[in-house]
Amino acid sequence: MIASGGSGIRRVGHKGADLIAPGNRIESFEAAVAVGVEMIEFDVLWTDSGSPRLPARERTPLVIAHDWHDAAARTPLTLDQALAAFTRAPLDTVEINCDLKLPGREYDLVDSLRAHGLVERAMVSTMYVESLAAIRALEPGLRIGWTYPKVTRPWDRRPWARPAVLAAMAAMRARLPGLVRRRAPELGAAAVWAYHPMITPALARQTAALGVELIAWTVDDPVRIEQLRSLGANGICSNDPRLLADLVAP
Repeated sequence: MIASGGSGIRRVGHKGADLIAPGNRIESFEAAVAVGVEMIEFDVLWTDSGSPRLPARERTPLVIAHDWHDAAARTPLTLDQALAAFTRAPLDTVEINCDLKLPGREYDLVDSLRAHGLVERAMVSTMYVESLAAIRALEPGLRIGWTYPKVTRPWDRRPWARPAVLAAMAAMRARLPGLVRRRAPELGAAAVWAYHPMITPALARQTAALGVELIAWTVDDPVRIEQLRSLGANGICSNDPRLLADLVAP
């Protein structure tokens, strides 16, 4: 089970270990386990042919992909294929976090976790609060994580938008501790998955006071990893979990 507010840092492999082996694939999950992670995060997505607007019998399965472009560029794992892999060695020793990229098919995700006996080893995180409410109603025993902020486009990669993005991030960073104080208990969140520039000592104090785990995403810089440990993060999600090897797990 995930501990909240422990003295160690939970080591989380992003998409498995995306900088060791291409992510959201079984090989990447196995690479993350080989370097000692406690948890593997992977992306769960429905594609256009699996839209919740379609009748249930006509929908294609949920897939393991970051976005529709990623799903179209290859033949992604289905959710059931990925979950089945976590019931077998060497993946049967780690926890999983399903990062739900789109709302609308929460029942299918929960049903698959139940079918594979993984509810107790799993968390579902998402930036869609409506999905958190749906998952909590469907399976109260399943841990949920609130991903913040809600990002639908990579605005920080567009030079012309950078000044506005930085200003918006500063405002969000200042208000986040108060927002977490109000919303995390309402949502029933076991964890806040925060974009790492959002993390401050005030946020870490607030999550600790609530007994909520604070997990930073996505961090591939050793200096920043050490800063986050000092700030009070409980977990760090990295594309290269080898960088997390020296951290002490809870």
